[in-house]
Amino acid sequence: MNVPDGLLYTKEHEWVKIEGNQAKMGITEYAQSSLGDITFVELPNKQAECAQFKQIATVESVKAASDIYAPMSGKVIQINDEVQSKPELLNQSSYDLGWFLSIEISDVKETENLMSAQEYKKFLEGIAH
Repeated sequence: MNVPDGLLYTKEHEWVKIEGNQAKMGITEYAQSSLGDITFVELPNKQAECAQFKQIATVESVKAASDIYAPMSGKVIQINDEVQSKPELLNQSSYDLGWFLSIEISDVKETENLMSAQEYKKFLEGIAH
């Protein structure tokens, strides 16, 4: 399972890349493989306010619909329109082409509530057993 270093992770299988006061986010390879073929992505509007660990998006697959949770609080400053028109990008490239949105972070201390790549790998091992 691909778990890139340099990202932070949630227990709900979202990833976030912090760059200054911005956070780019998406779902992990584990999440997309668990969902199966993704058929629909619904993202919030730009300028939407989000709160850490509260629902921010929805993903539908051939198996189920899943809520996606914000890894950080703040304001949505960019959305990936391409992933809405081509939801299969999530299955093909969940860390690169399949990102969801960018947030202007309101409280950088919230990163303390997230897992490093090493911690997330251990978390996944616990799920698998």
